[in-house]
Amino acid sequence: MTSEAVYPVDLSGELTEPLSRWLWLVKWLLAIPHYIILAFLGITFVILTLVAFFNILFTGRYPRSIFDFNVGVLRWGWRVGFYTYSALGTDKYPPFSLSSDDTYPADITVEYPSELSRGLIFIKWLLAIPHFIVVGFFQGGMGFPKYGGLISIFSLFAGVALLVTGRYPKSIFSLILGMNRWALRVTAYAGLMCDEYPPFRLEP
Repeated sequence: MTSEAVYPVDLSGELTEPLSRWLWLVKWLLAIPHYIILAFLGITFVILTLVAFFNILFTGRYPRSIFDFNVGVLRWGWRVGFYTYSALGTDKYPPFSLSSDDTYPADITVEYPSELSRGLIFIKWLLAIPHFIVVGFFQGGMGFPKYGGLISIFSLFAGVALLVTGRYPKSIFSLILGMNRWALRVTAYAGLMCDEYPPFRLEP
């Protein structure tokens, strides 16, 4: 018997029912404060990843404070995406926080690496190109929640189903969650947060 290693990036999302039939139509408006903050957090994420690059190069370690902050940025973005058009999985408004919140139905955790490869930091972007292509179809772009890809299309299908039937199709939710999981694993890998190559799969 063999046991499969657990990937250090864990994304979770719990479909909360019942969901409003119509609220998804205005979530883009309700989430505007989050979008503004995430724009600044995204810039900070990139800058701090560059700082982490040099720290890994010289010490082999990702500064813990920067790591926790960047994981928090990913978490914030995922919670907003889960509420809005990356999943439409809950009507509960996302908290304005980088920290985990056990009361919110969406979260992401990244295991802190004790040591990272100094050489891999130069080629992770190259190794991840196949994933970038796949994630481009999923999100319509890399990074924080984008729109125009398969995730948004299937979320729209779910929204229409909600409007007409009052129910969110479970099969669509599983597919959307898997695509988001894939995308955020790649984001963490390209963001130098782990050395383990992302798996080509939707499942945990």
